[in-house]
Amino acid sequence: MKTSRPSRGGATTPAAPSTPSDPSTDPRRWKALGVLATGLALIVIDGSIVAVSLPTIIADLGLDLTDAQWVSTSYAVVLSALLLVSGRVGDRIGRRRLFLAGVALFVVASVLAALAAGAGSLIGARLLQGVGGALILPSTLSTVNATFRGAERAAAFGVWGAVMAGAAALGPLLGGWLTSSFSWPWIFLVNVPIGILVLAGTLAWVGETRDAPRVTGGRRDLDVLGTLLSALALGSLVFAIIEATTLGWFTEQAPLVLGSHTLHGPGPLSPVPVLLLVGIAALAAFLLVERRRAAAGREVLLDLTLFRLPAFAWGNITAGTVAVGEFALLFVLPLYLVNVLALGTLQAGLVLAAMAGGAFLSGTAARHLAGAIGAPGTVLVGLGLEVLGVGVLAALLGPDTPLALLVAVLVVYGLGLGLASAQLTSTVLAPVPQEQSGQGSATQSTVRQLGTALGTAISGAMLAAGLAARSDTLTGEAARYGPALTDSAGSILPQLRAQHAAPGTLDQLGTVFADGARLAMVGSAGFLLLGLLGALAVWRAARR
Repeated sequence: MKTSRPSRGGATTPAAPSTPSDPSTDPRRWKALGVLATGLALIVIDGSIVAVSLPTIIADLGLDLTDAQWVSTSYAVVLSALLLVSGRVGDRIGRRRLFLAGVALFVVASVLAALAAGAGSLIGARLLQGVGGALILPSTLSTVNATFRGAERAAAFGVWGAVMAGAAALGPLLGGWLTSSFSWPWIFLVNVPIGILVLAGTLAWVGETRDAPRVTGGRRDLDVLGTLLSALALGSLVFAIIEATTLGWFTEQAPLVLGSHTLHGPGPLSPVPVLLLVGIAALAAFLLVERRRAAAGREVLLDLTLFRLPAFAWGNITAGTVAVGEFALLFVLPLYLVNVLALGTLQAGLVLAAMAGGAFLSGTAARHLAGAIGAPGTVLVGLGLEVLGVGVLAALLGPDTPLALLVAVLVVYGLGLGLASAQLTSTVLAPVPQEQSGQGSATQSTVRQLGTALGTAISGAMLAAGLAARSDTLTGEAARYGPALTDSAGSILPQLRAQHAAPGTLDQLGTVFADGARLAMVGSAGFLLLGLLGALAVWRAARR
């Protein structure tokens, strides 16, 4: 953002950018892109590397389904709650400086996660990782947007999007290898040497970019109220959806325990509806505050005028719904592979690597396809393949589905993932003015991460609902394990196999879990379909 200064005639003219030189002419810019892409991969992989290791972590630390959801989601909850704030902080104090702080904090938090001995300490470390990730993510995208121009910017956005898609798909493979070859703490310890290299590369090659802060009445104009309301809104909504499985959606099934405090909902109601109302009210208040501050010419955390740009508005809707669908799949599918098909973590990682292979192949080709049919058209093709892949998965999942068939479907899904992710970022940010690049990139990153958190929360809730509904069909010895199947997120199945339980019991429990996973896949496909409809609106807006 630029400030204004009085001219000789009393009018105002734009102030010069705060950066000392044009970053688009910096000869180090492509090396800087490599460093930023590595930093991005670090935090994206961490969002998905836990997925395939989660069954092992559940068994080792004795987690229940809610704990498992929090281990997977707490990272994204903090990330989504703080992205808008950190994006504005980076615009003001410098994106390179914020990036360095984020990587350093992320490395420290990764060590703490590796040393965790229980659910509380692991979730706490994941929350701290989320803070570090929130400092890193908007810094990478806004630095790319501020550093590159014209055709170079399109190519740089393509690299950024391809890394976003490929790293998310690569995470499960890396997690499976580290967990099976060493132990699950190594999925966090691997961040340490990579983080140190990123810090060194940043100091050597990444230039500083920032926007001058707006000044009102001789003071820096900070949007403190907007910051608090946005964090409260995003945090409350995701927290409510995750805890609904344990607390109950409407009628209280269990009280909310926060440390030494136990909280109940009003009367027989669960705390969940209260939290949802708080989140919705805080979101409405946040939008009202931002609108009034903008009308008064004051600095805002979220520039609502950006949503007057049709491609930006529809693109963010697309990015959010697609993230829900993609991470719903990444939460449930590893649990199915390990618990139902009895795969090891490395084998499950190799199956999921089919997504990474497809994503990397199509991600590199996406720029050429975009040259032929345009970036919005490429996103449409990619999301069409994703919807097809998840829809087929929802139909196929069962207690004895052939692995070769799953791999083939995941390759198709990965091809779509690479095409859509590589071009969606550039499509959403293309109409955003240069001086609002930090705002636009932070908004898009927030929407994506909120979708990530909601995807895990919603898929966990749908899995629990499916397991509860199908548990009534269990008979004999299997009926005794119905509640444990839900509470343990399916990890009771490997334990029963190790104890040589009766085949009939294992078959019944495996069928019930597969049915629950299919319901979650249907939900994933539904959100991806909504994303496809949003991408169609983006395509129409781009043509106009």
